[in-house]
Amino acid sequence: MAERRFDIRSQPGFGLIALFTFFALYLPIATLVAYAFNASDSLSTWGGFSLRWFASALDNNAVQAAAMRSIIIALWAAGLATIAATMAALATTRTEPYRGLTAKYAVINQPLMIPEIVTAVALLIVFSRIKVWTGYSGLGYLIMAHTAFCIPFAYLPIRARLESMDLTLERAAADLYATPWQAFRFVTLPLLRPAIIAGFMLAFVISLDDVVITEFVKSGGQDTLPTYMLGQIRRETTPEINAIATIFLAASTVLIVIFFFINRRKPQA
Repeated sequence: MAERRFDIRSQPGFGLIALFTFFALYLPIATLVAYAFNASDSLSTWGGFSLRWFASALDNNAVQAAAMRSIIIALWAAGLATIAATMAALATTRTEPYRGLTAKYAVINQPLMIPEIVTAVALLIVFSRIKVWTGYSGLGYLIMAHTAFCIPFAYLPIRARLESMDLTLERAAADLYATPWQAFRFVTLPLLRPAIIAGFMLAFVISLDDVVITEFVKSGGQDTLPTYMLGQIRRETTPEINAIATIFLAASTVLIVIFFFINRRKPQA
């Protein structure tokens, strides 16, 4: 009788659990998208296929203002976070290991390790004092808050790319009397560019989707698209919210897919 061998690729019951998890996660999203095309005014009663709520959302001045504000904040936050993350990644990878390097990793990635609500409350306390001292209450606080929160998201793909890059070309540039800046500009940066773009896009999506920190830090009249949707749900819910969520989901999905394909490319050394 042949001995039965254990196959780690086949675990009894795992397929059923995975299928259940898949439906639990994605069935509500699929339902939301389906009811975004509902002609009825009700969220729970199907009244036929219609694009009326998409047209209503696109013609809504409040939605347009919130969407534009979200994009502006996300662009600034992602840009600043990517610059900071690139410098941090270079400083923590283009060096010999030393005592305290692990602590620096922990500090950079701290926003990922602590609950977002803790970060939001801390930022609220700090910014509220600054607002009292300066009298300024513009979008700068949201940009700073989102930048701080997005740095580790941009840092991770950039650091991963730097760690996988061969140092031979950079050393060859140094042997050819290139200055550190010239070696970075003509050798490191071109190889690192896909990771920088991927880090920027990931930080942009994270900033665009943020609710908790934005809700705590924003001033009156500074709703982003996620906080606007949250406010509408608290007041009156119509299929227009489903349409906005569907557009938001499609945009985020496209950006994540682009990020995936950019980040999977290997550096050409």
